[in-house]
Amino acid sequence: MSPDLPLWLLALLNTLGIPATHLAIAWLFTRLPARWFTPGRGIFRTFPWESPAFYDRFFRVRKWKHLLPDAAPWFGGFAKKSLRRRERAFYERFRHETCRGEAAHHAQILAIALIFTPLNPIPWAFLMPLYAILSNLPCILLQRQNRLRLNAVLA
Repeated sequence: MSPDLPLWLLALLNTLGIPATHLAIAWLFTRLPARWFTPGRGIFRTFPWESPAFYDRFFRVRKWKHLLPDAAPWFGGFAKKSLRRRERAFYERFRHETCRGEAAHHAQILAIALIFTPLNPIPWAFLMPLYAILSNLPCILLQRQNRLRLNAVLA
Protein backbone atom coordinates (compact mmCIF):
# COMPACT_ATOMS: atom_id res chain seq x y z
CA MET A 1 0.00 0.00 0.00
CA SER A 2 1.44 3.34 -0.99
CA PRO A 3 1.69 6.22 1.44
CA ASP A 4 -0.61 9.14 0.76
CA LEU A 5 2.01 11.54 -0.59
CA PRO A 6 1.28 14.75 -2.44
CA LEU A 7 1.81 14.36 -6.18
CA TRP A 8 4.64 16.91 -6.27
CA LEU A 9 6.54 15.02 -3.54
CA LEU A 10 6.01 11.69 -5.24
CA ALA A 11 7.24 13.13 -8.54
CA LEU A 12 10.29 14.57 -6.77
CA LEU A 13 11.06 11.28 -5.02
CA ASN A 14 10.81 9.33 -8.27
CA THR A 15 12.69 11.90 -10.37
CA LEU A 16 15.60 12.30 -7.97
CA GLY A 17 15.43 9.06 -6.00
CA ILE A 18 15.60 6.58 -8.85
CA PRO A 19 18.75 8.05 -10.46
CA ALA A 20 20.27 8.48 -6.98
CA THR A 21 19.62 4.79 -6.32
CA HIS A 22 21.32 3.81 -9.59
CA LEU A 23 24.35 5.95 -8.74
CA ALA A 24 24.55 4.97 -5.07
CA ILE A 25 24.60 1.28 -5.92
CA ALA A 26 27.17 1.84 -8.66
CA TRP A 27 29.36 3.71 -6.14
CA LEU A 28 28.90 1.00 -3.49
CA PHE A 29 29.78 -1.83 -5.86
CA THR A 30 33.04 -0.12 -6.92
CA ARG A 31 34.03 -0.31 -3.22
CA LEU A 32 33.21 -3.99 -2.62
CA PRO A 33 36.02 -6.57 -2.56
CA ALA A 34 36.88 -8.08 -5.95
CA ARG A 35 36.84 -11.59 -4.45
CA TRP A 36 33.05 -11.33 -4.21
CA PHE A 37 32.77 -11.30 -8.01
CA THR A 38 34.30 -14.53 -9.28
CA PRO A 39 33.68 -15.47 -12.92
CA GLY A 40 32.14 -18.90 -13.30
CA ARG A 41 30.49 -18.96 -9.87
CA GLY A 42 26.89 -18.31 -8.82
CA ILE A 43 25.02 -15.95 -11.11
CA PHE A 44 28.24 -15.39 -13.06
CA ARG A 45 28.47 -18.95 -14.36
CA THR A 46 28.07 -19.57 -18.06
CA PHE A 47 24.95 -21.43 -19.09
CA PRO A 48 25.21 -24.11 -21.82
CA TRP A 49 23.14 -22.08 -24.28
CA GLU A 50 25.18 -18.88 -23.86
CA SER A 51 27.64 -17.61 -26.43
CA PRO A 52 28.60 -14.16 -27.70
CA ALA A 53 26.69 -14.99 -30.89
CA PHE A 54 23.56 -15.74 -28.84
CA TYR A 55 23.58 -12.19 -27.46
CA ASP A 56 24.11 -10.70 -30.91
CA ARG A 57 21.50 -12.89 -32.58
CA PHE A 58 18.70 -12.48 -30.03
CA PHE A 59 19.45 -9.08 -28.49
CA ARG A 60 21.55 -7.34 -31.18
CA VAL A 61 24.03 -6.23 -28.51
CA ARG A 62 26.60 -4.92 -31.00
CA LYS A 63 24.03 -2.50 -32.43
CA TRP A 64 23.37 -0.62 -29.18
CA LYS A 65 26.22 -1.34 -26.75
CA HIS A 66 27.99 1.92 -27.59
CA LEU A 67 24.96 3.83 -26.25
CA LEU A 68 25.32 2.53 -22.69
CA PRO A 69 27.22 4.59 -20.12
CA ASP A 70 29.99 3.09 -17.99
CA ALA A 71 29.50 4.64 -14.54
CA ALA A 72 32.35 2.77 -12.81
CA PRO A 73 35.02 5.35 -13.81
CA TRP A 74 32.86 8.13 -12.33
CA PHE A 75 33.55 6.55 -8.93
CA GLY A 76 37.14 5.46 -9.43
CA GLY A 77 36.16 2.01 -10.69
CA PHE A 78 37.42 -0.03 -13.63
CA ALA A 79 36.49 1.36 -17.06
CA LYS A 80 34.84 -1.31 -19.22
CA LYS A 81 34.03 0.77 -22.30
CA SER A 82 36.94 -0.60 -24.33
CA LEU A 83 39.95 -2.90 -24.24
CA ARG A 84 42.77 -0.53 -23.41
CA ARG A 85 45.50 -3.17 -23.21
CA ARG A 86 46.24 -6.54 -24.78
CA GLU A 87 47.66 -8.39 -21.76
CA ARG A 88 46.36 -11.51 -20.04
CA ALA A 89 46.23 -9.82 -16.61
CA PHE A 90 44.14 -7.00 -18.06
CA TYR A 91 41.73 -9.46 -19.72
CA GLU A 92 41.35 -11.36 -16.44
CA ARG A 93 40.68 -8.14 -14.51
CA PHE A 94 38.19 -7.02 -17.16
CA ARG A 95 36.37 -10.37 -16.91
CA HIS A 96 36.24 -10.04 -13.13
CA GLU A 97 34.85 -6.51 -13.45
CA THR A 98 32.06 -7.70 -15.76
CA CYS A 99 30.86 -9.75 -12.78
CA ARG A 100 30.97 -6.68 -10.53
CA GLY A 101 29.02 -4.68 -13.11
CA GLU A 102 26.44 -7.41 -13.60
CA ALA A 103 25.94 -7.75 -9.84
CA ALA A 104 25.51 -3.99 -9.49
CA HIS A 105 22.75 -3.99 -12.10
CA HIS A 106 20.97 -6.92 -10.44
CA ALA A 107 21.14 -4.98 -7.16
CA GLN A 108 19.73 -1.89 -8.88
CA ILE A 109 16.74 -3.89 -10.12
CA LEU A 110 16.01 -5.14 -6.62
CA ALA A 111 16.53 -1.80 -4.90
CA ILE A 112 14.41 0.23 -7.30
CA ALA A 113 11.61 -2.34 -7.31
CA LEU A 114 11.61 -2.72 -3.52
CA ILE A 115 11.96 0.97 -2.64
CA PHE A 116 9.84 2.69 -5.27
CA THR A 117 7.02 0.19 -5.84
CA PRO A 118 5.50 0.72 -2.37
CA LEU A 119 5.88 4.50 -2.66
CA ASN A 120 3.79 4.78 -5.80
CA PRO A 121 0.04 4.36 -6.17
CA ILE A 122 -1.45 1.83 -8.56
CA PRO A 123 -1.04 1.79 -11.59
CA TRP A 124 2.34 3.56 -11.28
CA ALA A 125 3.53 1.03 -8.73
CA PHE A 126 3.38 -1.71 -11.38
CA LEU A 127 5.69 0.30 -13.62
CA MET A 128 8.51 0.49 -11.09
CA PRO A 129 9.67 -3.15 -11.38
CA LEU A 130 9.23 -2.96 -15.15
CA TYR A 131 11.35 0.20 -15.29
CA ALA A 132 13.96 -1.39 -13.02
CA ILE A 133 14.27 -4.43 -15.27
CA LEU A 134 14.23 -2.55 -18.59
CA SER A 135 16.78 0.05 -17.45
CA ASN A 136 19.26 -2.57 -16.19
CA LEU A 137 18.75 -5.56 -18.48
CA PRO A 138 20.76 -4.10 -21.40
CA CYS A 139 23.73 -3.59 -19.08
CA ILE A 140 23.45 -7.14 -17.71
CA LEU A 141 23.29 -8.57 -21.24
CA LEU A 142 26.37 -6.60 -22.28
CA GLN A 143 28.34 -7.68 -19.19
CA ARG A 144 27.50 -11.32 -19.87
CA GLN A 145 28.43 -11.07 -23.55
CA ASN A 146 31.71 -9.34 -22.73
CA ARG A 147 32.55 -12.02 -20.15
CA LEU A 148 31.90 -14.76 -22.71
CA ARG A 149 34.12 -13.02 -25.24
CA LEU A 150 36.87 -12.64 -22.64
CA ASN A 151 36.51 -16.32 -21.67
CA ALA A 152 37.21 -17.23 -25.30
CA VAL A 153 40.26 -14.97 -25.45
CA LEU A 154 41.62 -16.36 -22.18
CA ALA A 155 41.02 -20.03 -23.12
